[in-house]
Amino acid sequence: MNNFLLEGCVDSLASARIAIRAGVDRLELCANLSIGGTTPSHALFRQVKAAWSGPVNVLIRPRFGDFLYSPGELEEMAEEIAQFRAQGADGIVVGVLTPQGDLDLAAMEALMAAAGGLPVTLHRAFDMTADPFAALEDAVKLGCATILTSGQAPSAPAGAELLRELHTRAGDRLTILAGAGVKSSNIPALYAQTGITAYHTSGRAGAVDSGMVYRKPGVSMGLPSLSEYELWRTDEAEMAACAQAVHSLEVGA
Repeated sequence: MNNFLLEGCVDSLASARIAIRAGVDRLELCANLSIGGTTPSHALFRQVKAAWSGPVNVLIRPRFGDFLYSPGELEEMAEEIAQFRAQGADGIVVGVLTPQGDLDLAAMEALMAAAGGLPVTLHRAFDMTADPFAALEDAVKLGCATILTSGQAPSAPAGAELLRELHTRAGDRLTILAGAGVKSSNIPALYAQTGITAYHTSGRAGAVDSGMVYRKPGVSMGLPSLSEYELWRTDEAEMAACAQAVHSLEVGA
């Protein structure tokens, strides 16, 4: 065994079961991956925990959009964290920014206190910070266990240079988890470029067609760019290939 890790990001019981079969080391559970992920339901969390004894980290994000939250939203987030902790969550994934693009230290401290000592991952709010190196040091001071990041780029491969520098600067103080655009085909190159040993992916290989026979044209329930008849779901072959790629990496290679 080695210390390389694959985290599967899933937003349904179906995708969680696929990721588990594919050999992920950890799950990040959320809802609504099509808009970047939001807080999952407690019912879904209980279903996933019943299906697997491995670690499940829970995303806490009350809505789509920026990471500047109102007092009411922060109260909601703290309550969600406390409830998931009580129900057996293995970690919390969260991030809050100031209007100036810094980590909101006071808000993060309050949310981490609600986590009660559970490992906390600073999610890709990090990629929206004005100074990634200052944000890294703030995350270390806060006691975050992990930063999920694409290297402040549209994808991890595009952000490889910054990912390498972040990984070097982080040392053993916290884990840099590379995410966004991570695929089985690029994991070996990402490791060679960055030295990062932890990877995050939804394992999607394309949209799954809806089972609906009747389809109403011209009506959208949400973002017009998203079809109501395409479902986002983990692809087992791709996730298994990601697991194989990560677990085949060798230290120093």
